[in-house]
Amino acid sequence: MIKTENLCKTYGKGEGSVSALKNANISVSDGELVAIIGKSGSGKTTLLNLLGCLDGADEGSVFYGEDDVTKFNDNQAADFRLRHIGFVFQFFDLLPELTAAENILLPAKLAKTPADKYREIIDGLGLAERIDHYPAQLSGGQQQRVAIARALINDPEVLLCDEPTGNLDEKSGKEVMELLLKMNKEQGKTILIVTHDREVAAQCSRVIEISDGVVA
Repeated sequence: MIKTENLCKTYGKGEGSVSALKNANISVSDGELVAIIGKSGSGKTTLLNLLGCLDGADEGSVFYGEDDVTKFNDNQAADFRLRHIGFVFQFFDLLPELTAAENILLPAKLAKTPADKYREIIDGLGLAERIDHYPAQLSGGQQQRVAIARALINDPEVLLCDEPTGNLDEKSGKEVMELLLKMNKEQGKTILIVTHDREVAAQCSRVIEISDGVVA
């Protein structure tokens, strides 16, 4: 489903430049649950951002099937993200002025698509009694469940998760991982998880390790 070819990304110029990713080549098959691990600053989040069309590569390509998304313009990349990729971030990134329900439904509203799976999603994530609450009224684990529901609302083929348990207590973190594992097993979702936690990585079917911008 996903393949990169000689992917490179550098931040800054001249002597102060940092080579965040160096000729990265990875492939992810449909339905895989893959962990991307590495120390802070290793390039794992840079790789995820390039896979998610959140940033542009300096060199190389990212393929989803036959589509090289690195050749998309900004509008094409935004539309592809909205319809094909779900994002789950460490700090949830919920809009504080919107209720849980409004946060969840926002991608469907932007894509102008019917939220056919809304009830199924919120019931499956145990959110039915919390949908009218604002983020500040929810625990960290509940906010992450809302973020996962938002990521799923357009039924994307791929979930990209950046440290999804990193801002949670141990119990909530385990619950979030159980949800991701269940989605992968029962729904066949392709999921990539960036993490520094080797216990999280050990639950995935495959691990990709990055060190100093190089896929080990």
